[in-house]
Amino acid sequence: MNIRNLLIYPLRLILLVLVQIFLLKNLALFGHAFAFLYLLGLLLMPISMRTIPLLLIAFGLGFIVDLFYETIGLHTAAATLLAFLRPIWLKVISPTGGYDDLQTPSFNQMGLGWFLSYSFPLVFGFSLMFFGLDQWGFGSFFSVLNKSLFSSIFTCLLAILVQLLFFKRRRGI
Repeated sequence: MNIRNLLIYPLRLILLVLVQIFLLKNLALFGHAFAFLYLLGLLLMPISMRTIPLLLIAFGLGFIVDLFYETIGLHTAAATLLAFLRPIWLKVISPTGGYDDLQTPSFNQMGLGWFLSYSFPLVFGFSLMFFGLDQWGFGSFFSVLNKSLFSSIFTCLLAILVQLLFFKRRRGI
């Protein structure tokens, strides 16, 4: 990892958490779709990143968001689950030749179809964990499933929009 990336990843994480806390905290579409844009910081970590540092970063991000949302560990648990599932899911959707170690799993580098097949299941798993814990189990299964589905769609659409607006595009596109 070069010096530029050592600065970019932490700054991106800080910026996404600040946006989550100060702009997206009270945003809910129709009471069912919530935005978890800070997850984009975890999703865009380099493919070559090891699991333990990713788990620690996810735990820290979730903990910070929990402090401001007063959700008592919901974001921490769900973000840590996302970080745990990410390397497993990357292996499942790995192309035949594998990944380049320096690649970031972004919309701009990998394409829309790949990014959606990468991010949506991970964000959906996060949402299931988050809303399942929020409802104290799966007593209201359809409510949890409804909120998880719409929040995942909303979060992935926001993640693509943010990447289109603020990230450098690859040459030749």
